[in-house]
Amino acid sequence: MLAGKHILLIIGGGIAAYKSLELIRRLQDQGARVTPVLTRAGAEFVTPLSVSALAGTAVHQELFDLTSEAEMGHIQLSRSADLLVVAPATADLMAKMAQGFANDLASTLLLATDTPVLLAPAMNVRMWEHPATQRNLETLKKDGVSFIGPNDGSMACGEFGPGRMAEPDEILAAIAAKLADGPLKGKRILVTSGPTHEPIDPVRYIANRSSGAQGAAVARALRDLGAEVVFVTGPAEVRPPEGVQVVPVESAREMEAAVQQALPADAGVFSAAVADWRVASASDRKLKKSKDGLPVLEFAENPDILKTVSQMKQGRPGLVVGFAAETNDVIENATAKRKRKGCDWIVANDVSPATGIMGGSENAVILISDEGAEEWPRMGKDEVARRLADRIAAALAG
Repeated sequence: MLAGKHILLIIGGGIAAYKSLELIRRLQDQGARVTPVLTRAGAEFVTPLSVSALAGTAVHQELFDLTSEAEMGHIQLSRSADLLVVAPATADLMAKMAQGFANDLASTLLLATDTPVLLAPAMNVRMWEHPATQRNLETLKKDGVSFIGPNDGSMACGEFGPGRMAEPDEILAAIAAKLADGPLKGKRILVTSGPTHEPIDPVRYIANRSSGAQGAAVARALRDLGAEVVFVTGPAEVRPPEGVQVVPVESAREMEAAVQQALPADAGVFSAAVADWRVASASDRKLKKSKDGLPVLEFAENPDILKTVSQMKQGRPGLVVGFAAETNDVIENATAKRKRKGCDWIVANDVSPATGIMGGSENAVILISDEGAEEWPRMGKDEVARRLADRIAAALAG
């Protein structure tokens, strides 16, 4: 999969640095050549000898290493690889990159490179959530830097939350996706998936039966064609695909915010089953049975994410694809929805209980576009996703 590819791996300082050793091994199993760069802080967690032994080559550590400069200067080193990977990417390294600092070998390589960069952040949850880190994150994304993770999980410090470095398999898949030579290489595509959960109180919520299977399949298919995929997902049953940027959300309003943050994109595929309504004033305490009778829930309309993106004056994706889950008059309702929302395509299906489609492994869709309604035969959701991804690639190429 990665045969002949050259990866420059920068290992930052953090307890997650031990995962970089497994990543080196996995990359070599896929046929890649790894050139390691170890920061001074990284060397506090893994030894140069262990990194060198696994990589089968010398470890680069110092900016002013005269021997290395004579044989391969840092400028050449930064540009000889197919991809620069930083794992773990610490808050310090991210800050240096965002501000353009170049005061050690790692930061100099990252500033001097003209090849793609993939970061796997790892840090304390408070550091990750700090406004400064989030500002740096946005700056780096705008600069074209890609990210994998961080994941939610337990920290070495004992805290729990976002900041745990992605696992080696996830980073490997992200590397493979970044280096894919498919027709969508260089394209950034936003995919929404899964249901949303709208809280009633701390223990109850309103939801729907969406499993997220079709959205996950679409994200995988786009990834396999070389796209950089931002996958905004509600609390789905299906695990998010590897090799994409996963943004987990709960409610429709959280999904709307995540979508806005993920833009700009070359295309947007809005397959999420977003709840149309939410409880206007969700209780901060569990609602109790009362002798006064049943509680009365007042509803408010949720944001229309598909319509908002479709009708953007600036920054609208070149192709906007919506989904329509219908139980009757599928073509008529989906055609009207496409016109009402302003999107380019609608992928419509019949989710009546008798079809077994919602939550099932198969789908039967109708693609609604300017050219009319094109019915596809019933097939597995992965095959639907591949066919849709091929159509998206053709549309963006044209």
